[in-house]
Amino acid sequence: MTDTAGQPVANFETLFHQAPCGYLITDDAGRISAVNDTFVRWTGYSRAKLFGTKLQSLMPVGDQILYATHCIPQLGITGSVSEIAVDIIGSDGVRRPALLSASRFAATGQEPDSVRVIIFSAHERRLYEKELVSALRAAEESDTRRALAEQELQRLALHDALTGLPNRAGLKARFGAVPAVGAATEGMSEGNPLAALFIDLDHFKAVNDSLGHGAGDNLLVSVAGRLAAAVQAPGAVGRLSGDEFVVLDGVAGTEEAAALAARLLDVLAAPIHLEGIEIVTSASIGIAVARGGDDTVEDLIRRADIAMYRAKERGRNRWELHRPAPSDPAVDRLRALGELRRGIGEGALRVHYQPRIDLHTGRASGVEALVRWQHPTRGLLPPSEFIAMAEESGLVRPLGAWVLDETLKLAESLRRDDHHGAGLEFAVNLSARQLNDPGLVDMVESALERRNMDPALLLLEITETALMSDPGAAVESLTALKDLGVGLAVDDFGTGYSSLTYLKKFPINELKIDRSFIMGLGLDTGDAAIVGSCIDLAHAVGIRAVAEGVETSGQAQTLQDMGCDLAQGYLFARPLPEPRLREWLASHT
Repeated sequence: MTDTAGQPVANFETLFHQAPCGYLITDDAGRISAVNDTFVRWTGYSRAKLFGTKLQSLMPVGDQILYATHCIPQLGITGSVSEIAVDIIGSDGVRRPALLSASRFAATGQEPDSVRVIIFSAHERRLYEKELVSALRAAEESDTRRALAEQELQRLALHDALTGLPNRAGLKARFGAVPAVGAATEGMSEGNPLAALFIDLDHFKAVNDSLGHGAGDNLLVSVAGRLAAAVQAPGAVGRLSGDEFVVLDGVAGTEEAAALAARLLDVLAAPIHLEGIEIVTSASIGIAVARGGDDTVEDLIRRADIAMYRAKERGRNRWELHRPAPSDPAVDRLRALGELRRGIGEGALRVHYQPRIDLHTGRASGVEALVRWQHPTRGLLPPSEFIAMAEESGLVRPLGAWVLDETLKLAESLRRDDHHGAGLEFAVNLSARQLNDPGLVDMVESALERRNMDPALLLLEITETALMSDPGAAVESLTALKDLGVGLAVDDFGTGYSSLTYLKKFPINELKIDRSFIMGLGLDTGDAAIVGSCIDLAHAVGIRAVAEGVETSGQAQTLQDMGCDLAQGYLFARPLPEPRLREWLASHT
């Protein structure tokens, strides 16, 4: 089989002879003119013996009659024969069950004058079909397991493991932004604002200390059940941490919220029997009622928390209503925004760097850049104090560009000085607004070129919440960044609501597990389950798992045992200004 093309024919001959089935060319009478290696090996005949032999002569008499009376006429009428069962007699005289198909063909522009015959071993076909069915069933079971794993991960992320109540993330997922007074939200009547009741048990530590943590857990479960039974749908009860619970419900006003708090105090006052001892519980409750559309669930809970402490100070076993300080929030915000704008212009921003540790080697593998604001009266402020304001106002764009350039400038300096930190990976955070900025990719590319930085040493971190605010747009932006050669990470994983489907679509290099779950390692089986699931999930899609907020050697050891790749936190180092980072790297790389 040759022609002037050479290479295509050679490729065809390779495929012809390596096909997993017998492949033959015959004339209309069945005489063999070409046969592949598979058929030769299967039957044991030499190629010389087969050439010119009628294919049907290799069959028992009954199958010869079938071929002559059925196959040859059908090839003449329809040009093809579908799979039929025949026996092929090998050179050893043994019958080999087979499945035969045939079709007529011809060179381009000519009448069909040859027959292409494909013969499968019936035994191998049955094995293949069995394996195919098994593989399909396994795939279906794998899809089911993955779906169940995703559901369980979502459940663990949104619920408290001990009581089964929604946790902080679960309450946020349900209620979202608190509506303005007079607006309606899911399950809430129009005209009723949302109220938060922050409930903290009085003297709970005494129960733990005297009866043990097991009894304390039983008490929390009992309290959770009583609160849940006392709050009617669509209201919700959640457990935040320790002995802190919160109730979110629509109310007609402060009087109705106060009546609900009084009723809950009565419900909790009924004795509970633990370890043969009758325990009477009480609680301090703070109340906050939504003031308008600017409130979020977090704002509401924070104000209720402040009111709860006032209830503690005034004797416990009572409720207190949050009363805002006599100031105008709009004026306060404008003042703070002006201060931030001046701070950026006057060089009051600082970048500190927190080392990231390879848990397999115990050595530094990179650093994360964290911005700080040196406020003239309030001191050094963390990003939680001003990033949200910068994002809302648009200042995050110049601020983010400055942080990136400062970080790459440090990387350039370490490389130029042949410092111990040369070659480390540098992680920089991106906000949701930056991710949606059409000029983001150009800004990153320009910064890399300006500092002559290897893109592979830059890691951009985006929070799970920012990614899921618009997953389609996020995939597009991340893909463009990935094309530059930079690494990408999902930050604060577990606090948002991403699905495994989207996680596979994002072109990311690592998944950073939120510190709130790391804090519970060794204390909360639910947190341990979430962390283990996140690590397994990261490895399943071929990316690194990174733990944030590691503060104890016990947490680090547990993460190492779970197979976590990298970690950062106060156990290893706090965020450090550049001079101290250089000193730290000199002794840890």
